Amino acid sequence: MSGAPVGGAELWGLPQFIIDIFLVTGFAMILLTCMIGQLATQVNASHCMLDYINTYFAVFTFYTAMAI
Repeated sequence: MSGAPVGGAELWGLPQFIIDIFLVTGFAMILLTCMIGQLATQVNASHCMLDYINTYFAVFTFYTAMAI
């Protein structure tokens, strides 16, 4: 399995139940995938923050969303 730990691996002296939760179940890979997947959208949103409100339709859509 991709990202699976090697059998008998020790991680910085952490207790076994923490290693089981994060590494054996795959929870750490889920968190990594979510963080990397959201990074691109956050960078795009920070660069194009006001570029999409340059038309009257976009302003109408924005005000409608704010009213809801």
